[in-house]
Amino acid sequence: MEAGAKVDVDRPVDEDSSAATDSVQDYGGRSEPSSLNQAEILRTLATVEKDSQAIAESFSSLFVSLRSTLSEATGSSVDHMSCFGDAAGRLQETALDAATKGNRYINSCLRLNEEIKGVENLAARLKHLRRNVDVLDTAVNKLLRPP
Repeated sequence: MEAGAKVDVDRPVDEDSSAATDSVQDYGGRSEPSSLNQAEILRTLATVEKDSQAIAESFSSLFVSLRSTLSEATGSSVDHMSCFGDAAGRLQETALDAATKGNRYINSCLRLNEEIKGVENLAARLKHLRRNVDVLDTAVNKLLRPP
């Protein structure tokens, strides 16, 4: 609070409220608070102290709750990061496995392509050989069956 600031304090209404506000005049014309005013001030201070303690306990409870919540959030974040790391690792393993299998498939296709090129040459030779066999068969048939 700032120095010199006024504080409104709710005062309980007593039967002696008029006596509480009375002051005693001394010789110099100054007024001094009576013992009832001092008692009221002490009660007010006790109330302020009690309220301050309640506020402090409330803040303490709030900070304990906040610490607990932050701890849970941190724990959850750690768990989520661990889960994310596991998922990313498994995805990486799966991607590498798929890439390896894909490379094997491509290499198999290339080998098959090379082998098929050799088969095409063989097929051309077989076609030529078949023509020769057909020609020979026709010649043999002509010789065995005279016209």
